[in-house]
Amino acid sequence: MLCDFCQQAVARGINFFDTARHYGESERLMGEAFAGIRKEVVIATKCVHLRDADGTIPPYTALKDLVHKSLDTSLQNLKTDYIDLFMVHYADMEILDNDEVSQVFSDLLGNGAVRHIGVSVYKAEETARALHAGIWSAIQLPFNLMDQSHAAHFDEAHERGVGIIVRSVLMRGMLTDRKFRLHEELGAVEKHLEAYRKIALNNFGNFPEYATKFALKHPQVSSVLVGIDKEEYLLESLRNATGTQFTTELLEQAQQLQFPDPAFLNLAEWDKKGWL
Repeated sequence: MLCDFCQQAVARGINFFDTARHYGESERLMGEAFAGIRKEVVIATKCVHLRDADGTIPPYTALKDLVHKSLDTSLQNLKTDYIDLFMVHYADMEILDNDEVSQVFSDLLGNGAVRHIGVSVYKAEETARALHAGIWSAIQLPFNLMDQSHAAHFDEAHERGVGIIVRSVLMRGMLTDRKFRLHEELGAVEKHLEAYRKIALNNFGNFPEYATKFALKHPQVSSVLVGIDKEEYLLESLRNATGTQFTTELLEQAQQLQFPDPAFLNLAEWDKKGWL
């Protein structure tokens, strides 16, 4: 099934695909889908998590072994001899400050199996730290209408030639026409969602189109990730990226409306508290 979606996406002009060792069978299925068209696509995948079971980062030798084994498995799964972008899966501040992590990933660039290295982050301060490291070619980060905190570092990323890959553009479905019954503690969030929903209704075909085009409106953004498991979602995503123009006025309006406390927009914490 995923193979079919991938091939349909390529046929319709999409060439960047993101996966990870921790995404179940995703790598293997992509490997099957792209076996005959590898040069037509750009594949990003992520290393297994770097921390031990007790939460510590392994010493250099063990760390290097872990990263190389993860890479080898990804190459086998993807049926390829190179990865376009090999990333740290959630690079927190401690990982970003770890010289041995930087060294292990930098050394991968000399073996031909990895063309570029990058990091996946959650917090804006992590994006800033990754940029200052000067070794990462791309940063994958959450960015959407509600949480625009990472945008403070977009210009610097552009100046440094670092690609920005946006995820969570629909905020796990909240920035869609589907309405959620949110916990009473999320009242302020619900008000912001409704305000954005009205703008979408007045200016776009649907809420996801508004949310997607908001991210694409930023010229520093290299790619916007969307999850697709049905053909109709693929076609809808393509429609959302075209058609109605996102004006400068709409951009300024969206920026002014952003949620004032982005740190509160932690969906994992909401899950733990039973708010979703």
